[in-house]
Amino acid sequence: MATGSATQIIDSDAHVVESERTWDFLEPAEERFRPLLVVAPNDPTLEYWVVENKIRGFRFRSLSEEEVARLSAVSGKHLEDQRARREMDDVQLRLDHMDELGIDVQVLHNTMWIEKVADTPDAEAALCRSWNRWLAKIWRDGGGRLRWSCVIPAQSIDEALAQIKTASENGAVAVCMRPLEGDRLISDPYFYPVYEQAQKLNLAIAVHISNGNPESCDLYTSPVDPLSSNGFAKFRAPTVTACHTLLMSELPILFPTLRWSFIEASAQWLPWIVREAAVRHQALGHPLPNDVLSRWRIYVTCQTEDDVPYLLKEGAGDTLMIGTDYGHFDPSSDNNAIATFIATAGIEQDAMNKILYDNPKRLYGL
Repeated sequence: MATGSATQIIDSDAHVVESERTWDFLEPAEERFRPLLVVAPNDPTLEYWVVENKIRGFRFRSLSEEEVARLSAVSGKHLEDQRARREMDDVQLRLDHMDELGIDVQVLHNTMWIEKVADTPDAEAALCRSWNRWLAKIWRDGGGRLRWSCVIPAQSIDEALAQIKTASENGAVAVCMRPLEGDRLISDPYFYPVYEQAQKLNLAIAVHISNGNPESCDLYTSPVDPLSSNGFAKFRAPTVTACHTLLMSELPILFPTLRWSFIEASAQWLPWIVREAAVRHQALGHPLPNDVLSRWRIYVTCQTEDDVPYLLKEGAGDTLMIGTDYGHFDPSSDNNAIATFIATAGIEQDAMNKILYDNPKRLYGL
C-alpha cells in the first residue's frame, strides 16, 4: 500500500497526454506515420496532431501553469497544471503527486484516441503499437502503480489480437473500445475475436468516452451553435447508449467471464438505462435479472456531481468506481475528486470502500 491509507485507492480513470515522445517507439519503417504536432498560427495554445495529412485524434490546449490555475478557479476543480506529469516526462513526478493525492494505483487511458486517428490500417497499427510500447515503459518505470488500457488497430483484427497479447504481458489491464467504431457498434460480431482474446487474457473491456465515427463527430461539431459542440453529444452520449447496447445484446452470455466498463460518462444515467433495457427484455419474454449489473460484470465510473447515495439505492453498489480524469481539462477532470468523494455525506464505509478499491480491483484484475 503505497500511500499508507487505511483503504487502498484506485483511480479508475486517469490519463496520459500524448507528446512527440510517444512516437519514439515507432519502428524505423513506420516513421512515415509519425504524427506531426502543429501549432495554430493565430493562437499558440492550440495544437493539433496531423496524421496522413489530416488533423486527427485530440490534443488539449497547451496552457501555462497560470492559465490552468485560472481555469481551476473558474471550474471549482483542481486541474493538473504540470505538463511533465500530464505527459509522463518524469514518471516519478507523477508517482509523487499520486502520493500527495492519496492514490495507490492509477489506471491510465489515452487522450488522442477519443476520435479516429488514421485512415489506413498500416498507419493505425503503427500508432497503436508505438502508444502501447510507450505505456509499457511507463508501467515498468512506475513500479506497478501505473496500469493501463491498451489501444487497438480496429481496422486490423489480427494485428489487434497480437498487440493485446503483448500489452497484457506489459502491465495492461484493459482493452480500450470506442462506443462507435466506423459504422460498427460494440455488439458487432466483427469484434468477437477481440472479446475472446481479452477474456482469455483476463483483461477488461474499457469503453471510454470517444467516438470513432467521423461523420457523427462532424455532425456534432456545429459552427452554428458552438456551445453544443462541447463533447456531450459527440462523446458521452454514445458511451451511454453503448451500455444499453451491451444490455440488449448476447455479449455477456457469449463471453461469460469478460468484464465491461464505461468510463468518464458519469453514472447518473445508469438506473434509466437499466430500466429501458429491462422493459425491452420483458417485452421479448426474457426478463433481465434484478442484479444484472453485477451478474453481467458491468462497471461504471461516477463523478462527484452524481447522486451516489441514490445510485447505491438503485443497486449499483458492486458497479460504481471513481476516477480523477487526471491530466485533462474538461468537465470530468478534478484531481481532488477522490478526496471530495470521501467527504460525501450519506455513503457507508463499506460502500465507499467498494467504489474506491474493491470494484476497480475486480474490474481490472488487480
